Amino acid sequence: MRRFISLATVGFCGNFVPAFLFTYAETGLSSGLTGMLNSTTPIFTILIGFIIFNVRISSIQIIGISIGTVGVVLLMLAGKQLSLTGTWYHILAIVLATFMYGISLNTIKHKLHDMRSVEITSLAFVILFIPAIISSFYFGAFDTLNTNEHAWNGLGFILILSVVGTALAVFVFNFVISYSSALFASTVTYFIPIVAVLIGVSFGEVIGWTEIGAMAIVLGGVFTANYLPYFLQKKRGKAII
Repeated sequence: MRRFISLATVGFCGNFVPAFLFTYAETGLSSGLTGMLNSTTPIFTILIGFIIFNVRISSIQIIGISIGTVGVVLLMLAGKQLSLTGTWYHILAIVLATFMYGISLNTIKHKLHDMRSVEITSLAFVILFIPAIISSFYFGAFDTLNTNEHAWNGLGFILILSVVGTALAVFVFNFVISYSSALFASTVTYFIPIVAVLIGVSFGEVIGWTEIGAMAIVLGGVFTANYLPYFLQKKRGKAII
């Protein structure tokens, strides 16, 4: 039963609920800003690991979290000025999604570390099958396919996204977590905001220097929390040698 709960947690927190939160957020925010806010994942990974899973946290990590938090607040304030039609609810939806990612990452590392990545991915998605079908009927997805002439085109892109951007990506992600740490795997968010901004700009989205500066502060906090302790420890080790 505990294994089932852990797998369900990974499925719902790592995929199901964030999928709704991100799609809702992108109805009011630019993809560039959404990608920037996604960089908060490592901060929540550290905090959840410390609060729920009793993972030790150093003073340097606390400093990094503090720096990252300042960056997040600045990014939210600046992003509110550049959002398309969004409100604070759209911004908070991204923050909640990254919080749930932190729960999922820690659950995989501390509760499902003895399972293979393909097992975690497949079983988590099997658990999500029935809730996904129910939500499809509830939100009228099948009616949309019958009434909207562009729906089948959209469904094709969704299939590509689900296979490449979700199933395959989650499998690789879980594999990385199994052989490293949740914190290391979460640093993929270093690349997400950069790619999101580049793609957003290519589609004509406006990204200001304020947002870029705030994102740099967030990533600086993430770097301080994730890697600075490692570099300092390595440096001390060499000094001892």
